[in-house]
Amino acid sequence: MHTVNQILSRKGSHAISIHVHATVLETLKLMAEKNIGSVVVLDDNEQYCGIVTERDYSRKVILKGKSSTDTSVEEIMSTDLPHVSPKDTVEHCMELMSDNNIRYIPVFSGNELKGIVSMSDVVKETMLMQQETIDHLHQYISL
Repeated sequence: MHTVNQILSRKGSHAISIHVHATVLETLKLMAEKNIGSVVVLDDNEQYCGIVTERDYSRKVILKGKSSTDTSVEEIMSTDLPHVSPKDTVEHCMELMSDNNIRYIPVFSGNELKGIVSMSDVVKETMLMQQETIDHLHQYISL
């Protein structure tokens, strides 16, 4: 079984972050610059306090008629997300994402943020696992 640690070792564990007092517009610019769909939100002590996603923006700013320049990240970030550890399986991530209807999960080892796993990361890892199975079956049949 593949683990979250394997995902992080392939994609890297550095999570792009922004401070809690940043505006939504600053956050959107950062996400566009980095071509990502979520940003980790850090408090004044550089500690994890949530994640802001494109979904947060569309549902908590646009649909509510708020301004991206006047709304802080703190007002729209998701704070109640489940989290996983590097030892958790890809299947566990898939289950949490499906059950909670989310696309991003923070990865913690103890109290330390180790990275973010996206639905795209889970899909890529699942495809890799399937390819490994296919390769093993081809080798077995060839014997």
